Amino acid sequence: MEFKQVLKEKIGYIEEILNEYMPKEEGYQKTIMEAMNYSLKAGGKRLRPILTLESCKAVGGKEEDAIPFAVAIEMIHTYSLIHDDLPALDNDDLRRGKPTNHKVFGDAMATLAGDALLNYAFEIMLSSSIDKEDSNKYLKAINEIAKHAGIYGMIGGQVVDIESENKVIEKKKLDFIHVNKTAAMIVGCMRAGAIIGGASEDELQRITKYGKNIGLSFQIVDDILDITGDEKTLGKPIGSDMENHKSTYPSLLGLEKSREIAKGLINDGKTSIEGLSSQVQFLNQLADYIVSRDC
Repeated sequence: MEFKQVLKEKIGYIEEILNEYMPKEEGYQKTIMEAMNYSLKAGGKRLRPILTLESCKAVGGKEEDAIPFAVAIEMIHTYSLIHDDLPALDNDDLRRGKPTNHKVFGDAMATLAGDALLNYAFEIMLSSSIDKEDSNKYLKAINEIAKHAGIYGMIGGQVVDIESENKVIEKKKLDFIHVNKTAAMIVGCMRAGAIIGGASEDELQRITKYGKNIGLSFQIVDDILDITGDEKTLGKPIGSDMENHKSTYPSLLGLEKSREIAKGLINDGKTSIEGLSSQVQFLNQLADYIVSRDC
């Protein structure tokens, strides 16, 4: 079966389990559930939940053990997108081909929808872990996600990204932004999946390197597509980096050098997971897809 078909089926599976965990739109707080579901159901690559499950399998674990964490990861990712799009941050009108959350529900409700998704994500992870015999393993996985989503991960990267607008920054700081704002959550979800799967320390380090490399490459390709991409294909406006005066790999190093670096990161990431298990073929194909994608 072709990779794109396999990926499509995995995305479909994630959609199914997301629907099972989504809050019902009822009660006095119905509006917040509608706002949460609006962005969760907007589609997307579902990359992070897929990687959570795949990293669990890659170290010999059972995919079903990591399902609540895969769902939670997508909720955390969605909350970050809702907040990123707000007028106080990127001020975007379009996300995944649809009006952004604040354009539909207003700034206040969009802010609360992001907050609610973040809280609900941790509720799901914790409630699914409480009665486990090996609950310490699951607590370690939750800690990985919390750390990589926080001030030493995604939020830390976002802070430096905001503070770097309208400035020409050095590559070292740009790498910090990308590694934390984008790659950190990919590393966090993969480490969490691997820990749930019973990874050894060596396996965990291999998964970590893969996650960091494909996360950084993913962001570099995003920066490239912001210049060369098509708005209809991407489902969001192009040229926003230039409009917001952000330093990117293409702006610092040019398009061709950026593509070369992204490909190098992907190859290095694939090398790092060699020998993990027989179930890394999809991870290798996904890495190639990330660097060659057009959306």
